[in-house]
Amino acid sequence: MNLLTFEELFASLSPHEKTFLEEIREVNPKELGATAHTFDKTGKETAFARVERQSILRNGMPIPLPAQYLPADVYAAYQAMMRAMKKEIGKTLLVDSGYRAPAYQLYLFLRYLPKHGYSIRETNRFVALPGHSEHGAPERQAIDFISEEGVNGEDDPAAFEALAEYRWLRRYAHRYGFFLSYPRGNRWGTSFEPWHWHYEKIDQRHKTEDLEIKS
Repeated sequence: MNLLTFEELFASLSPHEKTFLEEIREVNPKELGATAHTFDKTGKETAFARVERQSILRNGMPIPLPAQYLPADVYAAYQAMMRAMKKEIGKTLLVDSGYRAPAYQLYLFLRYLPKHGYSIRETNRFVALPGHSEHGAPERQAIDFISEEGVNGEDDPAAFEALAEYRWLRRYAHRYGFFLSYPRGNRWGTSFEPWHWHYEKIDQRHKTEDLEIKS
């Protein structure tokens, strides 16, 4: 689903539905007073790593998570960061959402419209429009994290903010190239998302193993 194309998304739609989706797709977020990042749409090829065999524990039972995709370099940095977190606090965070193709981002936006009263402006505070999401930008790839116990903060940001894993990220994530995208009071008008972190390439002179936290 994450690699959904517009051709696949539009395949079973009526002409009226296609027109509606195209109109949503062309909305300029700057006019909505929220997230206004614009990312490269040239379709540069990216080598993706498939993130699979992840599961959370609910009531002592493992629940598998859907497979996700990350640019290979981002996945390597994520793995190094999780090894360090595990060594330091005995916990890790899983990838709840990684790369999203623009068509899938549009699908998600439409899925969240009812939750926000069918208001495009309000929905855009929580879900970016296609072409404006860090999830669809390998050059600034976002990861939405979820704890091993299934806490992702979507309905209760404070629950994720209270995690030891989040406190660890705030202290160390920058060493691995990860940065909190939407802190409280961010200048884009986007809601506070403690689970949403993006990747920026760190100095290539540093080796991954040199970034691991020593106990």
